[in-house]
Amino acid sequence: MQRTEERARQGERKSTGRADADRSQISHPVVIVGGGPTGLMLAGELSLAGIDVAIVERRVGQELDGLRSGGLHARTIEIFDQRGIADRFLAQGRTAQVAGFAGVSLDISDFPTRHDYGLALWQKHIERILTEWVEELGVTIFRRCEVTAFVQDDSGVDVALGDGRSLRADYLVGCDGGRSLVRKASCIEFPGSDPTTSNLIGEVEVTEEPNWGIHRDATGIHGLSRLDDGTVRVMVTEREVGAVAPPTLRDLSDALIAVFGTDYGVHNPASLSRFTDMARQAASYRQGRVLLAGDAAHVHPPDGGQGMQLGVQDAVNLGWKLAQVVRKTAPESLLDTYQAERHPVAARVLKNTMAAVVLRREDERIKALRDMVSDLLAMEEPRRRFAGMMSGLDIRYDFGEGHELLGRRMPDLDLVTADGPQRVFALLHDARPLLLNFGKPRAFDIGPWADRVRSFDARYDGAWELPVLGAVEAPGAVLVRPDGHVAWVGGPTSAGLADALTRWFGPPAAA
Repeated sequence: MQRTEERARQGERKSTGRADADRSQISHPVVIVGGGPTGLMLAGELSLAGIDVAIVERRVGQELDGLRSGGLHARTIEIFDQRGIADRFLAQGRTAQVAGFAGVSLDISDFPTRHDYGLALWQKHIERILTEWVEELGVTIFRRCEVTAFVQDDSGVDVALGDGRSLRADYLVGCDGGRSLVRKASCIEFPGSDPTTSNLIGEVEVTEEPNWGIHRDATGIHGLSRLDDGTVRVMVTEREVGAVAPPTLRDLSDALIAVFGTDYGVHNPASLSRFTDMARQAASYRQGRVLLAGDAAHVHPPDGGQGMQLGVQDAVNLGWKLAQVVRKTAPESLLDTYQAERHPVAARVLKNTMAAVVLRREDERIKALRDMVSDLLAMEEPRRRFAGMMSGLDIRYDFGEGHELLGRRMPDLDLVTADGPQRVFALLHDARPLLLNFGKPRAFDIGPWADRVRSFDARYDGAWELPVLGAVEAPGAVLVRPDGHVAWVGGPTSAGLADALTRWFGPPAAA
């Protein structure tokens, strides 16, 4: 904690000095547009890697229009655990089995993970906790600021702010949502499907007792539930699609009357928002020195609660790569692996959410299909496969053929090391790569990469198990990237290790 607080003080002094010296232009190696979960997570990752990063956020604080995401899936909790901050979220949320598909609950309590559950916690609380974390790390946040334009050249990006100031960055990352200015200004195509259904969601007070619970009809799905503070959360499918103006209380009232014959006396809305089933994905996640992450790179229906999880995963995948490129320890081509790995993951989410939207409807044919899907997901193998997909625990990046661990998340094993018991995730708290050797001590020489990769001789006597796959062969050694994915499996020889180290962490240092 002392080290973290000192870094924060250094960051504050550093940022203040630049701003005071020249109010017209401030330099940061990386500027992030958007201070939601994706932008905050990316800022934290870059800061852990020693990169001076700034966030530009139009909001004054972390207040949100609408309720947004309602929780975390297991893999996202694991990611926070890898950084030593999972307990902050667990202390303020409620653990539950949240994975599901098309209304079918998918229990992951038998999955081999410390976090065999999800967490019910509203996005405003998630953002607040992440903000506290990045502030501890000394991240600069420009609030009440909007990016109005930017121009990139061979050495960086000039970013214009609405208050007349400008920023200079080596790289600019758009984490600014589905309507991303960064994506549009970069002329990155955003192909996909237009909305076919539209939903209003609100937090309101009522004067009549509502018809509680989930309801379906030919229009779609609707629901009313009471929140802890006594207000009512309303979600209703609209009869018409295409409204672009922000929703009003009258819109909500009309939609409720159309479905239930009454609006239950809705009044005093704390939040109102609209979402659709539009599904689009950026054709490219990078254009020169400009990159996209989170909703700026992909939008989809909220079914399954996967949107924020995707954004956090994008950030953790991109952060350590971008940090190495900024420090010039790795070539710029490393950034190409960001899209290669993350684009297929988001494409799969678009696919499963579009399927789930179809199954929302209530005509007899769709109901029959939904019943059959429910029957299938009650079977063991389909349940495990879909639960792995919806929780994010089954993600595998394609690193070629090899051991079943290759490209997958490293299990959080209880290791025995020369320094005593260690959890794998605890060794990832500072976001540095790991070489874990389970064979003969000091069997691998990584001297040319020793300044970048930590090496441990370790012992683990239990079974190696992965979600969905089950038991796998115990490896002799593994190279684990900062995002927790296994980049190399070997032992007792070091065949391929030098190539993997070079591929992911740059060429060996000069002797």
